[in-house]
Amino acid sequence: MDDWQGVALASADWRPLQARAEVVILRDPFADEDAAAIGLREFEILIPMRERTPFPASLIERLPHLKMVALTGTRSPSLDLEACTRRGVLVCNTGGKASSNGTAELTLGLMLAAARRIPAGDAAIRAGRFQEGVGVGPVLEGKTLGIIGLGRIGGRVASYGRALGMRVLAWSRSLRPEQAQASGAELAGKEELLATSDVVSLHVPLSPASRGLIGAAEIGRMKDGALLVNTSRAGLVDQAALLAALREGRIMAALDVYDREPIPPQDPIRDAPNTVLTPHIGYGSLDTFRQFYRESIENVLGFLKQAPVRVMNPEVLAR
Repeated sequence: MDDWQGVALASADWRPLQARAEVVILRDPFADEDAAAIGLREFEILIPMRERTPFPASLIERLPHLKMVALTGTRSPSLDLEACTRRGVLVCNTGGKASSNGTAELTLGLMLAAARRIPAGDAAIRAGRFQEGVGVGPVLEGKTLGIIGLGRIGGRVASYGRALGMRVLAWSRSLRPEQAQASGAELAGKEELLATSDVVSLHVPLSPASRGLIGAAEIGRMKDGALLVNTSRAGLVDQAALLAALREGRIMAALDVYDREPIPPQDPIRDAPNTVLTPHIGYGSLDTFRQFYRESIENVLGFLKQAPVRVMNPEVLAR
């Protein structure tokens, strides 16, 4: 499912699975839950790509033949695991180290692209111009990088900031000074981090507690000309407040995640000024897809052999 970039078949050896089952590649996103229920109704095993198609209980109940979900990635908040367990649907997952590294590296790329106006320079040359209209950006050395969420991805981004010669601040609700120090960062309050940082990068999971973490008040505290980088989840940021600040020219934003994906044609973020936009490719590297699909194939073959591996809901096996 959700092979939007057409990379699934080239990312792993599907022949052992094709010898056991009919394999269908679905490249187009579903418009809504009704379309997903119709399109997936006859399948017994699904390999969804992380969080692209949501699987709430209401959809799972509408898939009468479903026996297994081979999830790509370690977890998916958009998959109702309890509903799968109630229905007796086995769920298996894959590793995700490569996806974390890929997201961190894209964060670095977005920082540099936005700071040095790389997309504008590329567009100028392709339009027959040269430096005209490109704008001049700052050097990041000596600037301050604020990281909200210093976990596996945030910690790696901190190391990139230090390599660039940046001062690194970090904040999260549970972050302790010794944890920040171990990543080469200084623990700061959220307000201090927002007011001090030239670049603010978000690396916390989306949850009820973190939704809207960066609202109008937080954006208002950011320095004029500061850059907000979001490779985590769009729901962390108040989108209306972000759009207003971008249109005012107060801040810049480099975004890889959006409220709805794919982005609808009418979404105002498409035309927002002072932005660098990528289509949620942070985790989607060659290395990630090779791991996801190789291990998903192993998971399906294990299920077919009645020897499942990487099981997320072992309660189903107990039945």
